[in-house]
Amino acid sequence: MPSEVQAISPLVERLMLLIEGSQCAPGEEFGVELALREALGNAVVHGSHQHPHAKVHVRCRCWPGREISIVVTDEGNGFDFEKTAGDSALSDPLSAHGRGIQLMKANMDIVHFERGGSEVHLRKRLRMMSRS
Repeated sequence: MPSEVQAISPLVERLMLLIEGSQCAPGEEFGVELALREALGNAVVHGSHQHPHAKVHVRCRCWPGREISIVVTDEGNGFDFEKTAGDSALSDPLSAHGRGIQLMKANMDIVHFERGGSEVHLRKRLRMMSRS
């Protein structure tokens, strides 16, 4: 997708239709969508700096009824994710940095960064319900 804020919602809406239809994370769609929006927003605004020729790449894998994996990659220089993410208990809640990462971590089971911070991996595993 182009590195433009206005490109985020149309992509998320199309991808969420596929995710909902595939039933890879039933009941978890709201959290997956929130984490996806945060990852894309960070990639566009902080990663690619909305550069007109930059692209943001999204890969999504679904295992119906089991889990979903999403990877968002931007063409930026990355960032020090350990410093930015920090400990949420110690972070300033009014700070402009790190809240998106905390939202991703709160809604996904696994959040980790690669390529020096220019690629975020998100994974949500479905909780198995015990039958009575």
